[in-house]
Amino acid sequence: MNKFFEITEIDQYDEPRTGGLKECLDNWKSQERFLFVSPHDDDAVLGGGLMMQAALDAGAEVNLLIVTDGSMGYCSLEEKDTIARIRKAESFESYKKIGLPAENIAWMGIPDCRVNLYRGKIPADESEPGFMSGFTGLQNAFTYYLRKIRPTRIFVPTSADLHPDHKFVHEELLISIFHASESIWPELGSPYPAVDKVYEMGVYCDFPEMPDIQLKADESSLKTKMAAIREFKSQKQISSLIEIVEKNGPFEFFRRVEYELYQPIKYVNFFENLNNEVNYE
Repeated sequence: MNKFFEITEIDQYDEPRTGGLKECLDNWKSQERFLFVSPHDDDAVLGGGLMMQAALDAGAEVNLLIVTDGSMGYCSLEEKDTIARIRKAESFESYKKIGLPAENIAWMGIPDCRVNLYRGKIPADESEPGFMSGFTGLQNAFTYYLRKIRPTRIFVPTSADLHPDHKFVHEELLISIFHASESIWPELGSPYPAVDKVYEMGVYCDFPEMPDIQLKADESSLKTKMAAIREFKSQKQISSLIEIVEKNGPFEFFRRVEYELYQPIKYVNFFENLNNEVNYE
């Protein structure tokens, strides 16, 4: 069966565009490399399982970076001490259904539900979770993986999600994009140009503003996504999210994150225009 993936992109300056990923996603490169940053192992497939399939179908390389170790995701006392291993095995099975090679999946190993304690770059020894080159912390690990994977596009759950882990991951990832493009922390790899194609995806909550990209897929691709989500058999607490995904059909939505450095000239021009209007009156 032929796959069907259609993008509709809204731009405030142009007419909406509809077509394939190559036609509608800005500045498509011959060697596209997508990176999905997933605070928990199931977040990326919930919010972007169709986009992953669409990217693979378009010839892009797809990578997945799972931030937390899943250790707080137990729904029975019998699984309390083994849930991290269970979820890791479930992750491989889930993303294999999507078509993602196992070697394209990486874990940062940050303790689940304690992401707030690992903000920044923290001196550490090898016994500390997330240890890398003498440090732990989200910014340390993100900078390393961004330089290693060198993505052309990044997808991350929206900053409006209620889950605190999602909020902290969103914040720390954006500043790490800046770090990865500069000469700071050379032990984490060589810099590369900052990624300006960053997209939010919905997992728990609505977007802070209306999304500007819709992905529409075929029913077969939705079935693949649902089968992949259901590989997380241990995660009984996400049953309502699974129901919402299936009920709403083969659609996913994304919102571009504007990532611009401070440019004072914008405000100089604003105030000059304002003063000209006052003088004119």
